[in-house]
Amino acid sequence: MIEREYRNHTAIWWYTGPYFIYSMLNCGLRQMNVDIILKMGFFIRHLHNHITELHREQQHKVPTTFQVFRGQGLSMEDFEKMKKTKGGLMSFNNFLSTSRNREISLKTYALPATHNPTSVGILFVMTIDTTICTNSSTPFAEVSKIGFYKDQEEEILFSTHAIFRIDRIERIHHHQCNRLYEVNLTIVGNDNHELNTLTAHIHQELSDQTGWSRLGFILIKLGEPAKAEQLYQILLAKTSSDQGRAEYNHQLGSVYYNMGEYSKALSS
Repeated sequence: MIEREYRNHTAIWWYTGPYFIYSMLNCGLRQMNVDIILKMGFFIRHLHNHITELHREQQHKVPTTFQVFRGQGLSMEDFEKMKKTKGGLMSFNNFLSTSRNREISLKTYALPATHNPTSVGILFVMTIDTTICTNSSTPFAEVSKIGFYKDQEEEILFSTHAIFRIDRIERIHHHQCNRLYEVNLTIVGNDNHELNTLTAHIHQELSDQTGWSRLGFILIKLGEPAKAEQLYQILLAKTSSDQGRAEYNHQLGSVYYNMGEYSKALSS
């Protein structure tokens, strides 16, 4: 019954609807929550493929350069970190919902975020170059006609890991609050030297990793060995092949070594 209902709609329809999927998925991706990512892996794949398919269909219908907006809250701590990286790169690990409508983004999302005294309201103004998106495999799609809320938010949805340069951060003067800021971003791609250098280094380090093992390797590099351990334990419990068990035990040994638990490393 649930499977039949799921197949009655597209992945984008489910993602944009008033259900748990949007919040759970993006929370899992932002926090690198292994359990959520594994359980929702099928949906992540469906959603990414749907966005990619629409991107191919729509790429000749959008202008070469355009702007989209995103309003959201940001903790004081994260905002201070962002200010220090001005001029640098910023990556959105989650699927990125944006709008062509500045007022909706500002009034519906950025401004209400200031009601939390520990947060600031952020209006991201993103300059998009479609050539860069195509060349760097950063798919996006106009989803206002097929999303749950048809035509209401003029939504442009990006797949995961869209990377931007932080150009400018300015306060928005508003009579209701003084914690409202506009952050201007420009999407970057393969022509960015800093990104190219980082990407080449990551690809070199990941060359021996495949599938979910890549996620575990990345978690170790991000200083999250406990999450990597959780991932490999889940994968180890699910695998039925001797090769899989050998691989995940080897990976667990590396995790325990990184955690300084040498006795466990030797027994894995």
